[in-house]
Amino acid sequence: MSRKKRKDRQFKAALRQLQTEELILKLDTRYMNKTANVTVIPKNITQDNLIESLEQTNITFAVGPAGTGKTYIATKKAIQALTTGTVSKIIVTRPAVSVDEQHGFLPGTLQEKMAPWTRPIIDILEEHFTPSHIENMIEANIIEIAPLAYMRGRTFKNAFILADEMQNATPEQMKMLLTRIGPNSQLVVTGDLAQHDRGFSDNGLKDFLKRIDGQETDYIRTIYFSAKDIERHPAVAEVLSYYE
Repeated sequence: MSRKKRKDRQFKAALRQLQTEELILKLDTRYMNKTANVTVIPKNITQDNLIESLEQTNITFAVGPAGTGKTYIATKKAIQALTTGTVSKIIVTRPAVSVDEQHGFLPGTLQEKMAPWTRPIIDILEEHFTPSHIENMIEANIIEIAPLAYMRGRTFKNAFILADEMQNATPEQMKMLLTRIGPNSQLVVTGDLAQHDRGFSDNGLKDFLKRIDGQETDYIRTIYFSAKDIERHPAVAEVLSYYE
């Protein structure tokens, strides 16, 4: 093959790659523009109270049964904060009880090791972003998967922190999490005291709610959901009623 033909082939290959990258960028931009106008519409008064707290309070606890929209609304507000420039990153964390916070034996990167526990939040993100866009944001540290075991000593600035399933955190982990919040940051803690895997006597969510019960707080608000707030499907409320 002549040098000229080789250069022509290389040029065409580079052009195709550039066109592909531009297409991906356009797709990502389309999804970003979609999220820039994301709205969160409450389906009941408790969800409305949660949205209000997320807009006005530094630390919000959303506590109640499955299917009430705790994680869904919190994640939607995180996306809204990120795409409007209110914060510069989203941090996702939750206890990984089944491996006792030890992720080393699982294959893949730290994000891949945490994937089984963060999948519910990723599912919500995928309503607004392409999978490639989410992957790019994780690589760029715009979305960070931060296991509780690796949080000590850190300060989260300009961030929206989503702490999910925190009924499985220990009191020590809960204290560590709540003291990570930094300037221009917001933390939402979700959990269901009826679904704990670590043991109720070692429940960090229960412990902290007991500590602030009856206290006047300046930066913390707790929103309690009940079975009547379940919006996922009527069957969920019926199932849960058999476990009461």
